[in-house]
Amino acid sequence: MQESLPRTDRSWEAASRQRIEDLLARNLPTVDAVPQRLHEAMRYSVLGPGKRARPLLVYATADALGMPYERVDSAAMAVELIHAYSLIHDDLPAMDDDDLRRGRPTTHRAFDEATAILAGDALQVLAFEILAGTGLADGAAPGALAMIRVLAAASGTRGMAGGQAMDLAAVGQHLDAAQVEEMHGRKTGALIRATVQMVASQSAGLPAARQRALEIYAAATGLAFQIVDDLLDVLGDPAATGKTIGSDALRGKPTYPSAVGVEGARARVQELVAAALDALAGFGPGAAHLREFARDLAARCP
Repeated sequence: MQESLPRTDRSWEAASRQRIEDLLARNLPTVDAVPQRLHEAMRYSVLGPGKRARPLLVYATADALGMPYERVDSAAMAVELIHAYSLIHDDLPAMDDDDLRRGRPTTHRAFDEATAILAGDALQVLAFEILAGTGLADGAAPGALAMIRVLAAASGTRGMAGGQAMDLAAVGQHLDAAQVEEMHGRKTGALIRATVQMVASQSAGLPAARQRALEIYAAATGLAFQIVDDLLDVLGDPAATGKTIGSDALRGKPTYPSAVGVEGARARVQELVAAALDALAGFGPGAAHLREFARDLAARCP
Protein backbone atom coordinates (compact mmCIF):
# COMPACT_ATOMS: atom_id res chain seq x y z
CA MET A 1 0.00 0.00 0.00
CA GLN A 2 1.27 3.46 -0.89
CA GLU A 3 1.92 6.06 1.77
CA SER A 4 -0.93 8.37 2.71
CA LEU A 5 -0.82 11.73 0.99
CA PRO A 6 -0.77 14.99 2.91
CA ARG A 7 -4.34 16.23 3.06
CA THR A 8 -4.07 19.77 4.31
CA ASP A 9 -4.06 23.08 2.45
CA ARG A 10 -2.65 23.10 -1.09
CA SER A 11 -0.17 20.35 -0.28
CA TRP A 12 -3.04 17.89 -0.68
CA GLU A 13 -3.87 19.24 -4.11
CA ALA A 14 -0.25 19.11 -5.28
CA ALA A 15 0.29 15.60 -3.93
CA SER A 16 -2.97 14.30 -5.41
CA ARG A 17 -2.15 15.83 -8.76
CA GLN A 18 1.27 14.19 -8.70
CA ARG A 19 -0.36 10.89 -7.82
CA ILE A 20 -2.63 10.93 -10.85
CA GLU A 21 0.16 12.18 -13.13
CA ASP A 22 2.33 9.22 -12.10
CA LEU A 23 -0.52 6.74 -12.54
CA LEU A 24 -1.40 8.03 -15.99
CA ALA A 25 2.23 8.01 -17.12
CA ARG A 26 2.57 4.37 -16.03
CA ASN A 27 -0.68 3.17 -17.58
CA LEU A 28 -0.57 4.91 -20.95
CA PRO A 29 1.16 3.00 -23.76
CA THR A 30 4.83 3.90 -24.19
CA VAL A 31 5.99 5.77 -27.27
CA ASP A 32 8.41 3.01 -28.26
CA ALA A 33 5.56 0.48 -28.66
CA VAL A 34 3.87 -0.01 -32.03
CA PRO A 35 2.03 2.06 -33.28
CA GLN A 36 4.43 4.69 -31.98
CA ARG A 37 2.79 7.79 -33.49
CA LEU A 38 -0.62 6.92 -32.06
CA HIS A 39 0.87 6.28 -28.62
CA GLU A 40 2.77 9.56 -28.81
CA ALA A 41 -0.47 11.40 -29.59
CA MET A 42 -2.24 9.72 -26.67
CA ARG A 43 0.49 10.71 -24.22
CA TYR A 44 0.66 14.24 -25.67
CA SER A 45 -3.07 14.68 -25.13
CA VAL A 46 -3.22 13.27 -21.60
CA LEU A 47 0.08 14.24 -20.02
CA GLY A 48 0.18 17.87 -21.13
CA PRO A 49 -0.65 20.74 -18.79
CA GLY A 50 -4.01 20.39 -17.08
CA LYS A 51 -5.87 21.10 -13.84
CA ARG A 52 -6.76 17.41 -13.25
CA ALA A 53 -9.98 18.68 -11.69
CA ARG A 54 -11.87 15.41 -12.13
CA PRO A 55 -9.23 13.12 -10.56
CA LEU A 56 -8.90 15.59 -7.69
CA LEU A 57 -12.65 15.36 -7.23
CA VAL A 58 -12.35 11.56 -7.11
CA TYR A 59 -9.83 11.77 -4.26
CA ALA A 60 -11.79 14.51 -2.47
CA THR A 61 -14.90 12.32 -2.54
CA ALA A 62 -12.88 9.37 -1.23
CA ASP A 63 -11.76 11.56 1.68
CA ALA A 64 -15.36 12.53 2.42
CA LEU A 65 -16.31 8.85 2.60
CA GLY A 66 -13.22 7.71 4.49
CA MET A 67 -12.06 5.56 1.59
CA PRO A 68 -8.39 4.76 0.78
CA TYR A 69 -7.18 6.20 -2.51
CA GLU A 70 -6.04 2.78 -3.75
CA ARG A 71 -9.70 1.82 -4.14
CA VAL A 72 -10.42 4.72 -6.48
CA ASP A 73 -7.17 5.18 -8.42
CA SER A 74 -8.75 3.38 -11.38
CA ALA A 75 -11.70 5.80 -11.28
CA ALA A 76 -9.34 8.79 -11.18
CA MET A 77 -7.48 7.52 -14.23
CA ALA A 78 -10.58 6.51 -16.16
CA VAL A 79 -12.40 9.81 -15.75
CA GLU A 80 -9.32 11.79 -16.85
CA LEU A 81 -8.87 9.57 -19.91
CA ILE A 82 -12.51 10.06 -20.90
CA HIS A 83 -12.11 13.81 -20.41
CA ALA A 84 -8.96 13.86 -22.55
CA TYR A 85 -10.63 11.89 -25.32
CA SER A 86 -13.58 14.29 -25.32
CA LEU A 87 -11.27 17.30 -25.65
CA ILE A 88 -9.45 15.75 -28.61
CA HIS A 89 -12.71 15.13 -30.45
CA ASP A 90 -14.29 18.46 -29.44
CA ASP A 91 -11.31 20.30 -30.91
CA LEU A 92 -11.56 18.63 -34.33
CA PRO A 93 -12.56 20.69 -37.40
CA ALA A 94 -15.87 18.82 -37.59
CA MET A 95 -16.67 19.92 -34.03
CA ASP A 96 -15.29 23.14 -32.46
CA ASP A 97 -12.30 23.49 -34.82
CA ASP A 98 -9.91 24.76 -32.14
CA ASP A 99 -6.18 25.29 -32.66
CA LEU A 100 -5.18 25.77 -29.03
CA ARG A 101 -5.75 23.64 -25.94
CA ARG A 102 -4.05 24.11 -22.58
CA GLY A 103 -1.65 26.58 -24.14
CA ARG A 104 -0.44 24.12 -26.81
CA PRO A 105 -1.54 23.11 -30.31
CA THR A 106 -4.56 20.81 -30.21
CA THR A 107 -3.88 17.16 -30.95
CA HIS A 108 -5.04 17.29 -34.57
CA ARG A 109 -2.74 20.29 -35.15
CA ALA A 110 0.25 18.72 -33.41
CA PHE A 111 -0.25 15.44 -35.30
CA ASP A 112 -3.06 15.13 -37.86
CA GLU A 113 -6.82 14.65 -37.87
CA ALA A 114 -6.79 10.89 -38.40
CA THR A 115 -4.28 10.33 -35.60
CA ALA A 116 -6.29 12.60 -33.30
CA ILE A 117 -9.49 10.64 -33.94
CA LEU A 118 -7.74 7.35 -33.25
CA ALA A 119 -6.07 8.75 -30.13
CA GLY A 120 -9.46 9.78 -28.76
CA ASP A 121 -10.94 6.38 -29.59
CA ALA A 122 -8.04 4.57 -27.93
CA LEU A 123 -8.20 6.70 -24.77
CA GLN A 124 -11.90 6.01 -24.38
CA VAL A 125 -11.34 2.27 -24.60
CA LEU A 126 -8.35 2.43 -22.26
CA ALA A 127 -10.49 4.08 -19.58
CA PHE A 128 -12.84 1.12 -19.46
CA GLU A 129 -9.99 -1.38 -19.76
CA ILE A 130 -8.43 0.10 -16.62
CA LEU A 131 -11.71 -0.09 -14.69
CA ALA A 132 -12.38 -3.66 -15.81
CA GLY A 133 -8.81 -4.73 -15.10
CA THR A 134 -9.04 -3.44 -11.54
CA GLY A 135 -12.05 -5.63 -10.89
CA LEU A 136 -10.32 -8.70 -12.28
CA ALA A 137 -7.09 -8.05 -10.44
CA ASP A 138 -8.45 -7.75 -6.92
CA GLY A 139 -11.66 -9.76 -7.11
CA ALA A 140 -13.80 -6.64 -6.89
CA ALA A 141 -15.68 -7.27 -10.13
CA PRO A 142 -19.07 -5.99 -8.83
CA GLY A 143 -17.48 -2.70 -7.77
CA ALA A 144 -15.70 -2.34 -11.09
CA LEU A 145 -18.93 -3.04 -12.95
CA ALA A 146 -20.72 -0.33 -10.99
CA MET A 147 -18.07 2.22 -11.97
CA ILE A 148 -18.16 1.13 -15.60
CA ARG A 149 -21.93 1.52 -15.69
CA VAL A 150 -21.81 5.03 -14.21
CA LEU A 151 -19.02 6.23 -16.50
CA ALA A 152 -20.56 4.72 -19.62
CA ALA A 153 -23.90 6.42 -18.96
CA ALA A 154 -22.19 9.77 -18.37
CA SER A 155 -20.23 9.44 -21.62
CA GLY A 156 -23.10 8.50 -23.94
CA THR A 157 -26.19 10.14 -25.38
CA ARG A 158 -27.63 10.83 -21.92
CA GLY A 159 -24.44 12.60 -20.99
CA MET A 160 -21.37 14.00 -22.69
CA ALA A 161 -21.95 12.85 -26.28
CA GLY A 162 -25.57 13.92 -26.12
CA GLY A 163 -24.58 17.31 -24.73
CA GLN A 164 -22.07 17.82 -27.53
CA ALA A 165 -24.76 16.97 -30.10
CA MET A 166 -27.08 19.51 -28.48
CA ASP A 167 -24.27 22.07 -28.50
CA LEU A 168 -23.64 21.59 -32.22
CA ALA A 169 -27.36 21.71 -33.05
CA ALA A 170 -27.77 24.98 -31.12
CA VAL A 171 -25.14 26.96 -33.06
CA GLY A 172 -26.67 30.21 -34.28
CA GLN A 173 -29.72 29.87 -32.04
CA HIS A 174 -30.71 31.67 -28.86
CA LEU A 175 -31.33 29.37 -25.92
CA ASP A 176 -32.86 30.43 -22.63
CA ALA A 177 -31.18 29.69 -19.29
CA ALA A 178 -33.06 26.42 -18.75
CA GLN A 179 -32.06 25.11 -22.18
CA VAL A 180 -28.42 26.06 -21.66
CA GLU A 181 -28.44 24.38 -18.25
CA GLU A 182 -29.79 21.16 -19.76
CA MET A 183 -27.08 21.21 -22.43
CA HIS A 184 -24.31 22.01 -19.94
CA GLY A 185 -25.68 19.39 -17.53
CA ARG A 186 -25.00 16.75 -20.15
CA LYS A 187 -21.88 18.02 -21.89
CA THR A 188 -19.87 18.90 -18.77
CA GLY A 189 -22.00 18.18 -15.72
CA ALA A 190 -22.60 14.50 -16.45
CA LEU A 191 -18.93 13.58 -16.24
CA ILE A 192 -18.42 15.57 -13.05
CA ARG A 193 -21.49 13.91 -11.51
CA ALA A 194 -20.11 10.54 -12.57
CA THR A 195 -16.79 11.34 -10.91
CA VAL A 196 -18.50 11.61 -7.53
CA GLN A 197 -20.95 8.76 -8.19
CA MET A 198 -18.20 6.32 -9.14
CA VAL A 199 -16.58 6.76 -5.76
CA ALA A 200 -19.91 6.63 -3.92
CA SER A 201 -20.69 3.33 -5.66
CA GLN A 202 -17.68 1.81 -3.89
CA SER A 203 -18.92 2.75 -0.40
CA ALA A 204 -20.89 -0.21 0.91
CA GLY A 205 -23.88 0.75 3.02
CA LEU A 206 -23.72 4.45 2.16
CA PRO A 207 -26.91 5.98 3.63
CA ALA A 208 -29.39 7.21 1.05
CA ALA A 209 -29.34 10.72 2.54
CA ARG A 210 -25.59 10.98 2.08
CA GLN A 211 -25.75 9.60 -1.42
CA ARG A 212 -28.40 12.16 -2.31
CA ALA A 213 -26.31 14.94 -0.76
CA LEU A 214 -23.35 13.96 -2.93
CA GLU A 215 -25.58 13.90 -6.01
CA ILE A 216 -26.80 17.45 -5.25
CA TYR A 217 -23.23 18.59 -4.67
CA ALA A 218 -22.00 17.03 -7.93
CA ALA A 219 -24.87 18.44 -10.01
CA ALA A 220 -24.31 21.95 -8.63
CA THR A 221 -20.54 21.92 -9.07
CA GLY A 222 -20.80 20.36 -12.53
CA LEU A 223 -23.06 23.14 -13.80
CA ALA A 224 -21.04 25.85 -12.04
CA PHE A 225 -17.86 24.48 -13.64
CA GLN A 226 -19.22 25.00 -17.16
CA ILE A 227 -20.72 28.42 -16.45
CA VAL A 228 -17.32 29.56 -15.15
CA ASP A 229 -15.76 28.28 -18.40
CA ASP A 230 -18.39 30.23 -20.36
CA LEU A 231 -17.46 33.36 -18.46
CA LEU A 232 -13.74 32.77 -18.97
CA ASP A 233 -14.36 32.52 -22.71
CA VAL A 234 -15.70 36.07 -22.54
CA LEU A 235 -13.52 37.64 -19.85
CA GLY A 236 -10.55 35.33 -19.33
CA ASP A 237 -6.87 35.77 -20.02
CA PRO A 238 -5.61 33.45 -22.81
CA ALA A 239 -2.29 33.10 -20.98
CA ALA A 240 -4.14 31.74 -17.95
CA THR A 241 -6.83 29.67 -19.68
CA GLY A 242 -4.63 28.25 -22.45
CA LYS A 243 -7.50 28.71 -24.91
CA THR A 244 -8.57 31.25 -27.49
CA ILE A 245 -10.85 33.84 -25.89
CA GLY A 246 -14.16 34.71 -27.55
CA SER A 247 -14.33 31.57 -29.66
CA ASP A 248 -17.87 30.69 -28.51
CA ALA A 249 -19.27 34.03 -29.65
CA LEU A 250 -17.45 33.82 -32.98
CA ARG A 251 -19.07 30.45 -33.66
CA GLY A 252 -22.51 31.58 -32.54
CA LYS A 253 -22.59 29.02 -29.71
CA PRO A 254 -25.19 29.58 -26.97
CA THR A 255 -23.60 30.02 -23.55
CA TYR A 256 -24.85 31.02 -20.13
CA PRO A 257 -23.68 34.63 -20.47
CA SER A 258 -25.42 34.86 -23.86
CA ALA A 259 -28.63 33.65 -22.22
CA VAL A 260 -28.68 35.78 -19.05
CA GLY A 261 -25.76 38.19 -19.35
CA VAL A 262 -22.43 38.26 -17.53
CA GLU A 263 -23.87 39.41 -14.21
CA GLY A 264 -26.63 36.83 -14.35
CA ALA A 265 -24.06 34.11 -15.03
CA ARG A 266 -21.92 35.27 -12.13
CA ALA A 267 -24.92 35.24 -9.82
CA ARG A 268 -25.84 31.71 -10.92
CA VAL A 269 -22.33 30.47 -10.11
CA GLN A 270 -22.64 31.88 -6.59
CA GLU A 271 -26.05 30.21 -6.16
CA LEU A 272 -24.70 26.86 -7.30
CA VAL A 273 -21.62 27.04 -5.08
CA ALA A 274 -23.85 27.86 -2.11
CA ALA A 275 -26.08 24.89 -2.94
CA ALA A 276 -23.06 22.59 -3.20
CA LEU A 277 -21.75 23.71 0.18
CA ASP A 278 -25.20 23.35 1.77
CA ALA A 279 -25.39 19.79 0.49
CA LEU A 280 -22.24 18.94 2.46
CA ALA A 281 -23.60 20.29 5.74
CA GLY A 282 -23.98 16.78 7.17
CA PHE A 283 -20.41 15.80 6.35
CA GLY A 284 -17.52 16.34 8.70
CA PRO A 285 -13.90 17.46 8.21
CA GLY A 286 -13.32 14.69 5.67
CA ALA A 287 -15.30 16.71 3.12
CA ALA A 288 -12.94 19.69 3.39
CA HIS A 289 -11.52 19.14 -0.08
CA LEU A 290 -14.98 18.85 -1.63
CA ARG A 291 -15.81 22.20 -0.04
CA GLU A 292 -12.55 23.65 -1.32
CA PHE A 293 -13.34 22.43 -4.84
CA ALA A 294 -16.65 24.31 -4.78
CA ARG A 295 -15.12 27.48 -3.33
CA ASP A 296 -12.40 27.40 -5.97
CA LEU A 297 -15.09 27.57 -8.66
CA ALA A 298 -16.35 30.80 -7.15
CA ALA A 299 -12.79 32.09 -6.95
CA ARG A 300 -12.13 31.28 -10.64
CA CYS A 301 -15.26 33.12 -11.72
CA PRO A 302 -14.11 36.32 -13.52
